[in-house]
Amino acid sequence: MAGRTLDECGEHMAVLNWIGLALLAVLALGAAGHALLNKSDSRSALGWVGVCLTFPLAGPILYILFGVNRVRRSASRMRREIDALAGERHSPSALSCAVVNPTVLFRSFQRLERVGRNVLETELTGGNCVEPLVNGDEAYPLMLQAIETSEQSVYLTTYILDTDATGRAFIDALARAAARGVEVRVLIDGVGEKYSWPLASRLLRQKGVATALFIPPALIPPNLHMNMRNHRKILVVDGILAFTGGMNISQKHVLGSKPLWPVTDVHFIVRGPVVSQLQDTFVDDWLFTTRERIHPPVLATEPAGDCLCRTVIDGPNLHEDNLKTLITGIVSAAEFSIKIMTPYFLPPGTFLSSLQSARLRGVNVEVILPARNNLPFVHWATNHILEELLRSGIKVSFQPAPFCHTKLMLVDDCYVHLGSANMDNRSLRLNFELTLEVLDRHLTERLTRHFDAVMAASRPVTRQELQGRPLPARLRDAFFWLFSPYL
Repeated sequence: MAGRTLDECGEHMAVLNWIGLALLAVLALGAAGHALLNKSDSRSALGWVGVCLTFPLAGPILYILFGVNRVRRSASRMRREIDALAGERHSPSALSCAVVNPTVLFRSFQRLERVGRNVLETELTGGNCVEPLVNGDEAYPLMLQAIETSEQSVYLTTYILDTDATGRAFIDALARAAARGVEVRVLIDGVGEKYSWPLASRLLRQKGVATALFIPPALIPPNLHMNMRNHRKILVVDGILAFTGGMNISQKHVLGSKPLWPVTDVHFIVRGPVVSQLQDTFVDDWLFTTRERIHPPVLATEPAGDCLCRTVIDGPNLHEDNLKTLITGIVSAAEFSIKIMTPYFLPPGTFLSSLQSARLRGVNVEVILPARNNLPFVHWATNHILEELLRSGIKVSFQPAPFCHTKLMLVDDCYVHLGSANMDNRSLRLNFELTLEVLDRHLTERLTRHFDAVMAASRPVTRQELQGRPLPARLRDAFFWLFSPYL
């Protein structure tokens, strides 16, 4: 009897083993099939298929965690929600008189303008003034003055609003504006605000300022999105004056105060019709975050300068990779000069190829990167790709401390691309970003002088230096480069 019982247990175990193997096979084949059907890059598809079939349990789990693009799916759902809430889109009538006929532009302007028009399907806006503001020393006093003198509305979007001395100055100014009857709305990224304590949103609400967080992480209900961050920086005052660029609000950017960890950056003050586009972007973001539709006053913005501008709105909710396609097209259209300054440089392979192609056809290509990054693993991953660029004749220089957070691309002495986006996959694929295309020789000349001054103070990177790295450092750099799509 006991032997029969043992035999039956053995048979049951064998059946369970076969069922387990069948389930593993289904799981592995299902995950591999999903990767095969949904991955646009053949190398990525092959890699995930191999992992799933080689490791039937661990492989599918890793694929579900890291291989499935939930970002674009979630963001597409967000886009549908925004469209449903917004109903009719903003009327472009306020800008119709500022639209520029591209046929009357200089030939060099036409060549570069055409790329943005075809990629974004939006027109160039004339009559704008865009001026650079170096560091918080120049930018913050003007931003605070604009808030203090506001009469109708103040709309602020930022990734980080520190609650240090600088951040509290902004919080107090916003509170005073709200107290005197100005419509004040502040939108902070739900992850970015966690960089500082106490939380800025709490201080703002205590002072009566309408504040919202963009997709804040939460356990109940579960919402643990670390991607899909709102990285845009917008301050619009009374619908006629705006500030944008890549600078957060933090004491670190005020070099005159000698912060412990200084960060340099260039922000921009914007006047003219394009301010309406920046304001519309805030209105959409606020609508999605709060379900509140705000109705800013429609103002006939007078021409303020000669800059030709186009707003570039990008995010994972868009099916097209607008920003990546745009900057790749601009590089491909360049005739003699490309200058790039960025804190993080891990762009897609297509963009790197376009830079190399530009250099091979005689375009002078210069890239300035921080010598010491605030994210060391990004610096290590970048080191792995630099030798190939140098081999093509591209000049790469490391800027000494303090850490530089500036994001600029200057092309052919007439084109400026500025804004919140870095040259990496996180900005070009995962974040909500806002940049400006500006066609203006005067602005380009001013920024070129700034770029050249930084380049003169920076150290050129050489192939010998990269080849001379110890083997452990080269292995480390190559290892972190593998994760460049997620850094």
